[in-house]
Amino acid sequence: MTTQPIVLFPDQRLRQVTVPVSTFDDSLRILAVDLLDTLRAAPGIGITGPHIGVGLRVVVLDLPDGSGPQTYINPEIVQTSDTTIQHEEGSISMPGVTETLTRAETVTVRYTDLEGRPQIEEAEGLRAVCLQHEIDQLDGIFWTQKLSALRRSRIMARYEKLRRSQR
Repeated sequence: MTTQPIVLFPDQRLRQVTVPVSTFDDSLRILAVDLLDTLRAAPGIGITGPHIGVGLRVVVLDLPDGSGPQTYINPEIVQTSDTTIQHEEGSISMPGVTETLTRAETVTVRYTDLEGRPQIEEAEGLRAVCLQHEIDQLDGIFWTQKLSALRRSRIMARYEKLRRSQR
């Protein structure tokens, strides 16, 4: 459909808690397609409504595992494993910087599909990491908030340096 402009950090819309989707209609399907088009153009592997300035609980993942894009409406994590993994994370709203974070290795997510049907998915590895990352975003938690103060400070300095060099 349409590639949308990406909201860039430190825009406060990235820290707002989103509202649940209540209407499953063509406008929701158009939003999902716009999110996927924007994600692929960025490029990235995960995107939420807030990344394009839409305060709805919508996540689109398009992972390199060949499984194809997946849309999650009103996702919530209902269970996490005690085992953790470390993974490099970043954001299309903060291009050019990444850092390693520790997340649960597996998660169970309850969500609704685009047709309004309830779903439950157990995810592991990269998909589990991405779901945790994007659901945090829906809850107003930007990924850098998961870093220690020192690591966050270093990331912010790198990001500012990148921004200045692109002006």
